[in-house]
Amino acid sequence: MNDLLPPDAAVVAQDVARALSEDFGSGDATADLLPATAMASATVITREHAVLCGTAWFDACFRARDANLVIEWQARDGDRVAANSTLCTLRGNARALVGAERSALNFLQTLSATATVAAQFADAVRGTRTRILDTRKTLPGLRYAQKYAVRCGGATNHRIGLFDAILIKENHIAAAGSLAAAVAAARAAHPSLLLEVEVENFDELEQALAAKVDRIMLDEFSPDDMRRAVAHVAGRVSIEVSGSVTLERVRSIAETGVDFISVGSLTKHVRAIDLSMRIRMEPQAG
Repeated sequence: MNDLLPPDAAVVAQDVARALSEDFGSGDATADLLPATAMASATVITREHAVLCGTAWFDACFRARDANLVIEWQARDGDRVAANSTLCTLRGNARALVGAERSALNFLQTLSATATVAAQFADAVRGTRTRILDTRKTLPGLRYAQKYAVRCGGATNHRIGLFDAILIKENHIAAAGSLAAAVAAARAAHPSLLLEVEVENFDELEQALAAKVDRIMLDEFSPDDMRRAVAHVAGRVSIEVSGSVTLERVRSIAETGVDFISVGSLTKHVRAIDLSMRIRMEPQAG
């Protein structure tokens, strides 16, 4: 995944400023234990196999405290790293290393977790036509970061938010009076946006086809009904599946021929990657 575009620097800076602010508050009360000019070095390792993600956020945490701090990475975002391998080494002001450590590791372990799970799902459907999509079920305030992590893992972003695509669900249909009315209103208001409709049965599938939507989401369809829907749609629009998607059954869903499978657990069920950072104080001059 080394052809991955770098994350937006402004978003990274905003995320890091928010994280450091909540951690430091009015200051680092423990920092007085260390001389202000003391230097230290550190090594970060991963205790488990992972797909690395979050290096820009990690770097920005430390450089916000010491602009001259040196970080040397042994891997890049999107790389698969083995358990007990060294990810990077650091050298700089000791107070900066100790103070920014937690925030930096929080970003790295969380985003690597998302990338790792995304890679597991992408690997599971490899060889089929299906692509794995994320959802908006992200950690509050980390939407962009987790969406980036999904790409690091080899999966694909769905809409980023409510602004860049339209997804009509049952509540929207009920409010508009019918599926056709909801689609017509959405087309009139935002003609350039991708328009997707979630359907719960074949009657709604027919209505969505008649309304000429861009994508149809099958909600809680059985595998047999997914195959039937794929055959019926016959490529006229793309088909997405959502609901109760697990790693154990995602391959069988992909083999029904659907175009996309959206998986909320990529970003929602996050179990942080086990990382360790060891800091070594350097001798004081004089």
